[in-house]
Amino acid sequence: MLERKPCRLRTLQVALATALLTVSCALDPSSGGSSVEGPKPPAASGTRTTVVVVHVTDGDTIRVDLRGEETSVRLIGIDTPEKDGPYTDEECWGERASRFTADALAGRRVELEFDVERTDRFDRTLAYVWLDDALFNEHILRQGYAVLATFPPNVRYVDRFTAAEQQARDEGAGLWAACPTD
Repeated sequence: MLERKPCRLRTLQVALATALLTVSCALDPSSGGSSVEGPKPPAASGTRTTVVVVHVTDGDTIRVDLRGEETSVRLIGIDTPEKDGPYTDEECWGERASRFTADALAGRRVELEFDVERTDRFDRTLAYVWLDDALFNEHILRQGYAVLATFPPNVRYVDRFTAAEQQARDEGAGLWAACPTD
């Protein structure tokens, strides 16, 4: 089985994504040529969509009932280790991350908040998941069950997510203590 090595590759991906976003903002005349925009406040009520989580695929992918249709939703800004499946080998902390998400979200009513891009290359809906007025994407990072994975232009909460991951790393939470990094 393959062991996940979260630090090196993810750190490089985050650095590259941040650099690309910074250059993009600097070149965009409407941005004022200053720094990367910080997190926006939560969307006003009415811009979120309430759904029921019908299945948890893994730590960062859920299936929801969206207007009567079962829809796959990929949580924006995070990546959890893979659990053993038909196309993947289990990675360190993968089963625990999946169980964490299932325990928190399965069967629950949540709100989805969308960013710039609504779907990914696998045709999954991309969203931030709000549970009881808390941003679950941020919570799973802070608990050490996920690593930061930003893909511009969906970076509304990148500063919050970066701080949550750093806190988990500093505290040795979850995968940061349990999984080899070399």
